[in-house]
Amino acid sequence: MVGQVREGLQSPVVRGALLLAVATAAFGAALNGQQTVVTNYFEHELGLKGAQFGYITAIREVPGFLLIFLTALFYRLSLPTLTAGALLVLAVGYGFFGVSDSFWTVVPWVVISSMGYHTFLQTQYALGLSLTSEGRSGRILGRLSAISNGGALVAMAVVFITFHYGWASYRATFVVAGLLALLAAVAIVRFPHLHNGEVQAQAMAREPIVWRREYGFYYGLSLLDGARQQIFFSFGLWVLVHHFGLGVPTISVILLAVTTLSMLAGPKIGHLIDRHGERQMLAAVNVAYVVALVGYALVDQVVVAVLCYVIYSFIFPLSSMGAAIYLRKIAPSADVAPSLAMGLTMQHAAAVAVPIATGFVLNFVGYQVPFLIASGFACLTFLVTRRLDPVTQKSERRLQEDAARSAPVPALTVPPPVTGAPLEQRLAGYVGDASAATD
Repeated sequence: MVGQVREGLQSPVVRGALLLAVATAAFGAALNGQQTVVTNYFEHELGLKGAQFGYITAIREVPGFLLIFLTALFYRLSLPTLTAGALLVLAVGYGFFGVSDSFWTVVPWVVISSMGYHTFLQTQYALGLSLTSEGRSGRILGRLSAISNGGALVAMAVVFITFHYGWASYRATFVVAGLLALLAAVAIVRFPHLHNGEVQAQAMAREPIVWRREYGFYYGLSLLDGARQQIFFSFGLWVLVHHFGLGVPTISVILLAVTTLSMLAGPKIGHLIDRHGERQMLAAVNVAYVVALVGYALVDQVVVAVLCYVIYSFIFPLSSMGAAIYLRKIAPSADVAPSLAMGLTMQHAAAVAVPIATGFVLNFVGYQVPFLIASGFACLTFLVTRRLDPVTQKSERRLQEDAARSAPVPALTVPPPVTGAPLEQRLAGYVGDASAATD
């Protein structure tokens, strides 16, 4: 049994899966430990107002908008090295988050942590997809989601207990989050070079920037998702904290519920995407978005608001997961990582502008209006998902890659032995045939 375990750990695919699992769990713990307290930190420690939440969200999303240029700048780095560097940057940003005392002093750490966070988002999917074949993409991404949520669950439970009993502070929480991000960086740096679950002699070459018309639907999904999700995550928790007066322990319980549900359902949802296709799953998800966003806007009851927050937070990772699987089916392997970066840039083209606009609107109207606008974006996304067809929308380069992969390998022909002759004569016959074949 021990020998089988040792042999399994020697497999590059198994080793890569374990390293990515450790990095993903540590990242999930760091991210959610920070996010669990950051809204209350902004509200109670820094004294930010409603409009400033929108402004700081826009600032946070600027590195996401610039991601394609950052990825192009470091395109010669292998994906594991780029991922480890991104997690190191995230660790620095989170670790120094708590030294701030105003809106402008927190901005540098928001930008630095955002650079690491957004880079990891696209490289994590690319590394996960390299572990397995195309037909199992949903399962591997679903498992990664469950692992991330497992790390998040532990972090939020610790935050709940320590803040409930007054054992922790905002600044200490940020330092611990930075250390967890550093652990993730150390884990992922030795990730092997893989493609479709097979070891590669060297890292796959990547294009510095990819912009192709064939990926237009993927860009459209990314743009609309960015507009919708940034409205919700700019003001969703703020409404619960400011409008309904929920504190850190209550927010922690809500996030714990979301994370537990996501952790348990993640692998199953990934399997459903593989079985039914990303088109059906994305359509269903956007219908659920509309229900959650309209309920959040129109029903002024804390129980309904919390329920809508849980529903939205549970399903929102499925959008990027489904879009990434669709991209993998239509793009050649070399285009996947830079195209994921382009997709995140498209998301944040909307994410930079929309929170500023909706933050400005909040100066004149109630919080309900931004959520109704977000539901409109979900409706538009639903219409785009109905036009997805990865079978007929494969790019020309992907078709060429598929044709090259399915081409038969020429068989090596060996001449029949000369029966009845001495061994030396038979060997000479083989050598002579081989020499003739190379002349």
